[in-house]
Amino acid sequence: MNTKLLDSVAAVVSRAGFLVILFLGILFEPAHAHASIFKGEALDTAADVLSWVVLVVAPIVAIAVFWLVHILPEKIAEKRQHPQAKAIQTLCLLSLFFGGLLWPLAWLWAYSKPVMYKLAYGTDKVAHDDAPKPATEKDEAEELRQLRKRVAELESKRAGKSAADGGKA
Repeated sequence: MNTKLLDSVAAVVSRAGFLVILFLGILFEPAHAHASIFKGEALDTAADVLSWVVLVVAPIVAIAVFWLVHILPEKIAEKRQHPQAKAIQTLCLLSLFFGGLLWPLAWLWAYSKPVMYKLAYGTDKVAHDDAPKPATEKDEAEELRQLRKRVAELESKRAGKSAADGGKA
């Protein structure tokens, strides 16, 4: 019985070996293949254009995309009026220099709600209006008129107090 089993195993192995050899023979059989749709000068021109794209255009695009992705947390923080937007901006810049290692922290920080900020300042959001509004002459004139009125009121109160004290100033 063992001899029948051994004979059947040998037959299977010999068939499998034959199939492996046949498959490898077909795989390594030389065939005529055309690697490009271009021929001659067109192939050289296409290779030149492709090399310029790979050496010049691709790095510029990669750097621009890297930069745009790394300023996303800053833009999100400004859009959500995050009170720590300037710190998030700084972390984004640091992330550019550290190869993007700090970027996930900036992303999480931009989406987080500041802890205890509302208790300290009364709000969770800050309007980011860094540019001072230009003062107009009308506003300045109105402010000057109000200041003169206030000074006159204070002088009249002081004069009234002096009269009540009997001239002792």
